[in-house]
Amino acid sequence: MSEEPKESLNFLEEMVKADIESGKHEGRVHTRFPPEPNGYLHIGHAKAIWVSFSIAQKYGGKTNLRFDDTNPTTEDMEYVESIKRDINWLGYQWDGDALFASDYFQQLYEFALDLIRKGKAYVDDSSAEEMASQKGTPTTAGVNSPYRNRSIEENLDLFQRMKAGEFDDGARVLRAKIDMEAPNLLLRDPVIYRIKKETHHRTGDDWCIYPLYDFAHGQSDSIEQITHSLCSLEFMHHRPLYDWFIENLDIFPSKQTEFARMNVEYMITSKRRLMKLVNENFVDGWDDPRMPTLSGMRRRGIPAKAIRNFCDITGITKRDNLQEISLFNSCVREVLNETSSRVMVVLDPVKLVIENYPDYQSEVMHAQNLPGNPEAGTHEMPFTKEMWIERSDFMEDAPKKFFRLGIGKNVRLKHAYIIKGESLVKNEAGEIVQINCSYYPDSKSGEDVSGVKAKGTIHWVSCDTAIDIKIKNYDLLFTDPTPMGHEGKDYLEYYNEDSLTLAQAKAEPFLKTVNPGDQFQFMRKGYYVMDESSTAQELIFNKTISLKDSWAKSQNKNKKS
Repeated sequence: MSEEPKESLNFLEEMVKADIESGKHEGRVHTRFPPEPNGYLHIGHAKAIWVSFSIAQKYGGKTNLRFDDTNPTTEDMEYVESIKRDINWLGYQWDGDALFASDYFQQLYEFALDLIRKGKAYVDDSSAEEMASQKGTPTTAGVNSPYRNRSIEENLDLFQRMKAGEFDDGARVLRAKIDMEAPNLLLRDPVIYRIKKETHHRTGDDWCIYPLYDFAHGQSDSIEQITHSLCSLEFMHHRPLYDWFIENLDIFPSKQTEFARMNVEYMITSKRRLMKLVNENFVDGWDDPRMPTLSGMRRRGIPAKAIRNFCDITGITKRDNLQEISLFNSCVREVLNETSSRVMVVLDPVKLVIENYPDYQSEVMHAQNLPGNPEAGTHEMPFTKEMWIERSDFMEDAPKKFFRLGIGKNVRLKHAYIIKGESLVKNEAGEIVQINCSYYPDSKSGEDVSGVKAKGTIHWVSCDTAIDIKIKNYDLLFTDPTPMGHEGKDYLEYYNEDSLTLAQAKAEPFLKTVNPGDQFQFMRKGYYVMDESSTAQELIFNKTISLKDSWAKSQNKNKKS
């Protein structure tokens, strides 16, 4: 009798499973996603969200959403609301209400007092420059601050007066007393509180001292009794400090574990650099469809499921890596192919006249919304004597293997009849302005009894009922796959000036009935989404992605070879 194959687990799942089996934390699994509300979430955050939420879901646990809002200078409720929207859009719901580090300001303050009373924290009057010089370098030890040996009583008095607002910004800080010779520079008496006399987006002017991230983060995990604090690799060097605070405060032992962050070709995952793109008008806001932000991707028409699938395919590793943009695009196309209604839109129109079709006659053709899915239904397409087709679908001197329209060549109009090219009309510049053709009345799609053959099929829209739409064609925001990976070069040097182009197109009237956010495959052209700025007077569609799937083709080729 053969054994069932063992479940393949990544290293985080192995850790969580082992903790459950050992009874650690009574078998509980409680994760958290702790964004700073100082910008919009990007593709890198999507991986962190997916990791924390999916692992908790897999093992019957729960996940907190906690905003690490400890810097009133950069934070805003706009970012809080955008982050909530993005997480919900990705398909996740946090446990209970959203939480904030600012909910714990009083408790964090008490923790700081506890460290002072234990002789493990002191108030320092040194300037930022003086503290930087005291730190030393990775190869030379630091030196103690002249204020390091203040008495516990003096430190308590000064810290309480800092809280009371007696001192100016930057005049004093509270530092942890650890080891100025530690190999890890983060352990060389890090600053844990600073004075900032600025209004906080939630607590107003209640506080004028604020904890640093490293002090607030682990203690907030502990207050919430987070069992598995899952972070990306850039926080690995912070873990000893995370552990030091928990051990010296003797509080719930949350444990931090790191995984590789999500890096994708042609995308930047730095909120500071993304904010520069916004502030200097390289893009039209955080939700510009060229941005690697989740709100930008949503507006571009990238499905949340595609992002989740991409996270799943790329997996969880311990080593940083760069994912191919073609793999991401393949995930997007795979979902859109299954969910996007098919419509006909002519991007570069030229008029086609069916000379033997009755004047003023109109027929209704029925177009299937999703091929292979009858439940998706159909929509109606008017068919008349004059229509628009793509200019590239006709060749005056067509070669034998050109299976679209040419003089004397047959081609089928999608969902309609077979036609044959007969003659041309050109303007004074020699450009084709009209193609004349004939049709075979017995060749109607689904009812074809003509016996006429056509090797190709092209799309079309009726001139009488076509609507004008505006198209925003989006391309990669950068011309280099690693715009931040070049020493001595600014990433803005690789900004793609042609990342947005505008066009007009002729579309079937069905598109007048759809809503912003609805997604479509423009047959033979690509995937598009109706933009949220569309109105009844101006219909705007954003190009999500082309039809070509080079990554999938290359993978199939590799499998065959």
